[in-house]
Amino acid sequence: MFQTARIDKADKTEFYRQLTQQLTGLLHGERDVIANAANTSALMFEMMPDLNWAGFYFLKSTDELVLGPFQGRTACVRIAVGRGVCGTAVEKGQSILVEDVHAFPGHIACDAASRSELVVPLSHKGEILGVIDLDSPIPSRFDADDQAGIEALADIFVAASY
Repeated sequence: MFQTARIDKADKTEFYRQLTQQLTGLLHGERDVIANAANTSALMFEMMPDLNWAGFYFLKSTDELVLGPFQGRTACVRIAVGRGVCGTAVEKGQSILVEDVHAFPGHIACDAASRSELVVPLSHKGEILGVIDLDSPIPSRFDADDQAGIEALADIFVAASY
């Protein structure tokens, strides 16, 4: 049975090093994408401070993301590619870090308490499969260290699941 271990959050580089180790152990030997997404979102939500939402949207067609496993309040089920932070990340094929969601044109407010957001695409063999989406009620909660750390978690998730 997997047991999470507390991680000191003072040093982000070390925090993400340990978090990637825990995710690698958690997903080891499991290939089911839904099970892995559920456990990945639970681990991020449990271990990362100041989140109000952590989860997945999966690309179900060329033009639409559909809600996957997550932790937090109820969420928008479908997001068009090119719309909101998640849809824009898919359209551009790159991570998007938003310090203030109210300043992001077309932001989709599933939870009015969200103030900042980080979205990281899931990519396999050059194809976008979906995104990891993190929301926080704290403005400017995410930075380049968080982006690099979540991109590493996305790589671990994809390698285990696809």
